[in-house]
Amino acid sequence: MSAVLAGGSPIDARIDRLPASRSLWAKVMLISLGGWFEIYDLFFTAYISPGLINSGILKASTPGFFAADGMGAFVAATFGGVFVGTFFLGFLSDRYGRKKVFVWSLIWYSLATAVMAFQVDASGLILWRFIAGIGVGVQVVSMDSYIAEVVPSHMRGRAFALNHVVMFTAVPTVALAAWLLVPIAPFGIEGWRWVVLGGASGALLVLVFEKLLPESPRWLAAQGRVDEADHIVTDMESKVRAEIGCELPIPEPVPAQSSQAAEKAGIGELFRPPVRSVFIVLVLFSMLQNFGYYGFAHWVPTLLVAKGILITKSLLYSFVIAFAYPVGPLLAMTFADRIERKWVIVACAFCICVVGIGFYHFTAPALLIACGVAMTLVNTILAYSYHAYQVEVFPTRIRARAAGLSYSASRLAGMFSGFIIAYVLGAHGVGGVFSLISLAMLIVMFIIAVFGPRTGAASPHSR
Repeated sequence: MSAVLAGGSPIDARIDRLPASRSLWAKVMLISLGGWFEIYDLFFTAYISPGLINSGILKASTPGFFAADGMGAFVAATFGGVFVGTFFLGFLSDRYGRKKVFVWSLIWYSLATAVMAFQVDASGLILWRFIAGIGVGVQVVSMDSYIAEVVPSHMRGRAFALNHVVMFTAVPTVALAAWLLVPIAPFGIEGWRWVVLGGASGALLVLVFEKLLPESPRWLAAQGRVDEADHIVTDMESKVRAEIGCELPIPEPVPAQSSQAAEKAGIGELFRPPVRSVFIVLVLFSMLQNFGYYGFAHWVPTLLVAKGILITKSLLYSFVIAFAYPVGPLLAMTFADRIERKWVIVACAFCICVVGIGFYHFTAPALLIACGVAMTLVNTILAYSYHAYQVEVFPTRIRARAAGLSYSASRLAGMFSGFIIAYVLGAHGVGGVFSLISLAMLIVMFIIAVFGPRTGAASPHSR
């Protein structure tokens, strides 16, 4: 049956010949709005950390490497939950659909985050952080696959860039909320709790998503539900035709493939050529990039305090730096579908090394903020690139499972990176932290430059 091809299907061809239009961008915006709360949830870890430490619930650094009452444990709980969500539950999106899993994962972590806001000790805080992280992990996988499949392949890079523009506006929002609320206690409730509750409000969007978002037609076709996929694509075609005011191009012909190939699709395919080598590269990359991305993003206020900046100024500087988050992918929209994504990743890894050195050496507020902004710009361009990259290189039938398993390596590394960075910060200071980050990103450069597959026309699975 031609609807289950790895490299394409009639449904794929009909979607891929659609020009970029308002209705397609609207779908990306809606999905990204759900992702906004995921980013808010992930990033408040950094911005509420001074409040958690000041309240006495957690400690910045601890004598024991795996101490359960330190910030390292809180960061580890975040990534531990996301690891469980991506590694063990990433298949849910392949089995039950992109939209359904996307919506229910949002409900999951919103409710768990609300419960976490009322915890009074380290054990309860970390437990509910872990539970919320599971929902975040499931949503990350389903959202990336969802976006990759509801837009034509020729606009996929810009779609992921726009996705990150929208989502990353959550970072200055949570930074502002933390700057205003963490040092105080409105109505007698600690400010960090108010910041956390803000992230739990995403569940209110579920009814909007249920009404306005369709299921992924590519996923439906891969499940053999071709009539449902046809109905959705026909509606997409009608809207695009009305928006551009002319007839659509004729879909490109798709080569036939036997149903036997489709029947072999499953987790075992990850360990057979040609997918196996791609999977290994993505696993190694995911583990190492975590140090460069979250090593800075989750620790910037704490790193500033370690450099002698007062907590109030640390949160202010972090708030200013946070405004760069949506700017990075916004700039990337100008080249997202023009430059091969593997080389964007390599360039970003190099820039992280260079800017990290500056952040360590500078002490003047203006220079610290400039380095923080530059690091954030590069990190966000890296983020959009690898989120697109990790789903493009796998075929539709195993896309969520493959991307989830490779992405889970990043979350597994994140579990330990929290403890590692906390230890290195205590033993070797800020310079040690950035030396660790630089080493990880140098290895990323080598792996992706030498072994990373190409995407776009050069990739057999880019559809």
